[in-house]
Amino acid sequence: MESTEQVTKDFIREIIDEDNKTNKYNGRVHTRFPPEPNGYLHIGHAKSICLNFGIAEEYKGFCNLRFDDTNPAKEEQEYVQSIIDNVKWLGFDWEDRLFFASDYFPQMYEYALQLIKTGKAYVDDLPADQITEYRGNLTKPGKNSPFRDRSIEENLDLFQRMKAGEFADGQKVLRAKIDMSHPNLNMRDPVMYRILHASHHRSGDAWCIYPMYDWAHGLEDSLEGITHSICTLEFENHRPLYDWFLDALGVYHPQQIEFARLNLTYTVMSKRLLLQLVDGNFVCGWDDPRLPTISGMRRRGYSPSAIRLFCKRIGVAKFNSIVDFEFLEHNIREDLNKTAPRFMGVLRPLKIIIDNYPAGQTEELEAVNNPEDPGMGSRKIPFSQTLYIEQDDFMENPPKDYYRLAPGREVRLRYAYFIKCTDVIKKDGKPIELHCTYDPATKGGYAPDGRKVKSTIHWVSASHAIPAETRLYDRLFTIADPAGQKGADFKEFLNPHSLEALRDCRVEPAIATLNAFDRFQFERLGYFCVDPSTTKNALVLNRTVELRDSWAKHQKTAQKK
Repeated sequence: MESTEQVTKDFIREIIDEDNKTNKYNGRVHTRFPPEPNGYLHIGHAKSICLNFGIAEEYKGFCNLRFDDTNPAKEEQEYVQSIIDNVKWLGFDWEDRLFFASDYFPQMYEYALQLIKTGKAYVDDLPADQITEYRGNLTKPGKNSPFRDRSIEENLDLFQRMKAGEFADGQKVLRAKIDMSHPNLNMRDPVMYRILHASHHRSGDAWCIYPMYDWAHGLEDSLEGITHSICTLEFENHRPLYDWFLDALGVYHPQQIEFARLNLTYTVMSKRLLLQLVDGNFVCGWDDPRLPTISGMRRRGYSPSAIRLFCKRIGVAKFNSIVDFEFLEHNIREDLNKTAPRFMGVLRPLKIIIDNYPAGQTEELEAVNNPEDPGMGSRKIPFSQTLYIEQDDFMENPPKDYYRLAPGREVRLRYAYFIKCTDVIKKDGKPIELHCTYDPATKGGYAPDGRKVKSTIHWVSASHAIPAETRLYDRLFTIADPAGQKGADFKEFLNPHSLEALRDCRVEPAIATLNAFDRFQFERLGYFCVDPSTTKNALVLNRTVELRDSWAKHQKTAQKK
C-alpha cells in the first residue's frame, strides 16, 4: 500500500519505541482515529488517519475508528458515512473495531454519578453566559458558583432528574469540582453534561443529557484500552483535564501525545469554516473539488496513494507550520505521472481541414498509453481529414518565440503527421477554420528526409471525438492565509475565477471507456478525472492539476542559490 520510501523516526515513534523498551503497555500499541461526525473530513484529517493507522501497522498493533458523536445538534448520519468511506478510500481497515461515543453513554453516566458521590462534581444552575463570566481569564482567577456547595444527595437527585427530562435546555449543567483559580482555564470547573432535547442519529430520543467532548474523549480512550492517544496541539492544554478525570475515577490511563496539525496555503482547514462555504452555496457541496475535503480531492482526481505519500513527506512535528499547496500538487503529479494513462483532448477547439487527405478516409494510429510504464501498452486513435486542435496552438501573426502552428509553418501532430497551414478562415476577425496540407511520408510524426519541426501539438478527429464539459479548477482563495486576516471575513478572499467550465470540448473516443473517478492525463494539458455526475450522454471531466510543477521549479532555483 505504501511507497518504498523509508518511514522516518519522528518524536511520536520515538516515544512508542521507548514505551516498548520499558514494556509500559506490555508491548501493546493501540491507536485510534476519533473524528466528530459534524462535517466531512479534510486533508488535515488525512494526516491523522495516516499517522494513527500507519503506526498501528508498523508496530503490528491495532487502530480503532471511533466517532465522537456527543453533540446531536451538529451531527448527521451523512457525515458518519462519508467518514467511513473516506478512511476506506485512503486504504485503511479498522476490521471489527468501529466504535461510537454513544456506545458509552450509559457507562459515562455511571462515571458521572461516581464523581458526584465522591464530591467531585455538582449540578449548576448558572446560565451559560454567567458560567463564562465566573470563569475569569488568563490574568483574573475565576470565582465559585453559588451552587458549587450543594450536597451530594441534592446533586444526585438533580442529575438524575436532568436525565429524566424534567428540565429545559440550558436550565442546568453538571460540572466537575476542580479549582476556579487554576492557571489552566480548562480546569476551572468544566461542564461535563448539558441538557439538550435533541434526537441523536444513533440513540434517538433515549437521552436528553449529552456529555461534553472533554468529559467523553479521555473516557473513550480508556474504555477502549488505547495506549497512545495521538491528538493535535490544540488539545495540549486539555490533557491535564483528561488526566484529572481518569485519576479521579481510578480507571485505565492512556498516554496522550500532541503533534502539529496540517495547515495548507490558499484554503481553510476548519470544518466550521468549510460548513459556511457549503451552507452559503459558495461551493457545490462538501465534495466540491476546490475544497480540501477528502471527498473533494477524490472528486478532483487525487489518488489515495498520492495523499498518503504527501502525508508521509510532510512528517510529524511538535510546532505548527504551514505547507505550500504547491507541494501537495507536486506529490499528486509525481504519483499520476507513473499511474495515469495518456489521452488527447481539445478544450477550446479550432477546426482544421487537411485538404490533401482523402475525404471520408479514417485510419487508426498507434499511441502510447504511458511512457513511464511500458506495461500499460498502447491504443488506437482515429485520424481523418477534419480535426480539432487547441485555439492557442495557432497564431496568425506569431512572435519570434512562438513555434506552434502559423500560416506557412509546419508542425507535428502527435502520433500522426507533419502538417502545414495554407489558409485561414475567419469570422469577425477571429480564426474559425484552418486549411492545411499533410506529408504522407511523415506517418508516426517523423520525416524520412530528416527535417525537423519545432513543435508537436495534440488533436482529435472531428467525426470521432466525444463532446465533453471540462471544469478547470484554480485556488479557492486569492491569498495564502484567508482565515488569518484580522478583522476580515475569510470569504472576502474567495477567488472568483476558481472554477471555469468549458462546455464545448472534444476528446478522443477512448475516454468513453472510463468510469467515474478514473484518472488520466490529457497530453500537454494536465491531469484530469471523470466526474461522478457523468452520464451516458453527458461526459463531465475535472482537471486535477496542471502539468507545470511550480514547486519543483522553486526547489531547483533554491538549490542553485
